Amino acid sequence: MTRISDTPPAWDERSQLTTFLDYARDTARAKCEGVSPEHARTAPLPGSPLMTMSGVINHLRWVEHWWFQVIFLGGEDEGPWTDEDPDREMRVAVDFPLPRLLDAYAEQSARYRELVAGNALNQRAQRPIRDARHVDLRWILLHLTEETARHNGHLDILRELLDGTKGE
Repeated sequence: MTRISDTPPAWDERSQLTTFLDYARDTARAKCEGVSPEHARTAPLPGSPLMTMSGVINHLRWVEHWWFQVIFLGGEDEGPWTDEDPDREMRVAVDFPLPRLLDAYAEQSARYRELVAGNALNQRAQRPIRDARHVDLRWILLHLTEETARHNGHLDILRELLDGTKGE
């Protein structure tokens, strides 16, 4: 597991960006260690019925798909969401065992690590974002680090509410 105390293998920008994204990814997986199957699918917040540990992990997986496959590479959107159900990736997650979701997230992360290694940080995305700008790979890495770190906070709260386990 990448730890925040680990220093990147080099101090160049790419190493720093990828080390912090890997740290955030590894932290999300670590927060799920030992959670029961029942707790993985339980939404303890009455106002957020889709906020489950399984849902958050599946969301992180599909968010990376969106940013790397769809926006950066210009590929087809294969995400589970629809116009009628834009949060479907969180809803359907409870139908799958959490270890399976974690494995899929880890496998996908490995593929995207290779994609990042093979492209320049200033390489522009094939598709524009909502405001019609074509962001670069650097922006995508920063965005995914922020998104993953924010959801790690959600995983901390969910885990503590579900079984009392507190995050570091």
